[in-house]
Amino acid sequence: MVTTKRRKVFASFHERDRKYREYFEKRMGTGLVDKSVGDGDMDPRLRVETTRARIRDEFISDASVFAVLAGKRTWRRKYVGWEIGSGLRATKKNSRCGLIGILLPAHFDFGKPKYRARLIPPRLHDNAGSNGSFAKTYRWPDPWDTNAVRNWIHAAFLRRNSILPNNARKPFGRNRSVPCRDGWSD
Repeated sequence: MVTTKRRKVFASFHERDRKYREYFEKRMGTGLVDKSVGDGDMDPRLRVETTRARIRDEFISDASVFAVLAGKRTWRRKYVGWEIGSGLRATKKNSRCGLIGILLPAHFDFGKPKYRARLIPPRLHDNAGSNGSFAKTYRWPDPWDTNAVRNWIHAAFLRRNSILPNNARKPFGRNRSVPCRDGWSD
């Protein structure tokens, strides 16, 4: 086991997977500082740009690692893609976050030897892969292993400034419906 410091983690997820986000936070306990957007943090009447600015400046900017909790529908969500893009950007106000993906038991490919790239958020796919990749994608540990997850987070933290991410993908304007031939639809 690697001894690691507490990391500030922003978890992005589809609302239908909230129970996994809550479990993740509870099981990690003092091993992380949760920087995710919680219930009641955002006024639903705010304009989209105002909401995005608040999420970026008040939640993501203070995080050091970005965790995508990928369930069945996470790849469809425009906000998940936008949040990943914000986490990968290094600016005066925001340092770059490390990036990990965690396939949830609810994901279509959970338990299979490989996951289908079109069923994870596109910007996560752009950065995940071999040993030299900016991001890594893991499967939700069953049984839960806090030390393993803490090591994933720590490794992502170390990679955040040693490997440049691919953040070239344009954000999509609306939630996606179904994957198309090349893997993505808008």
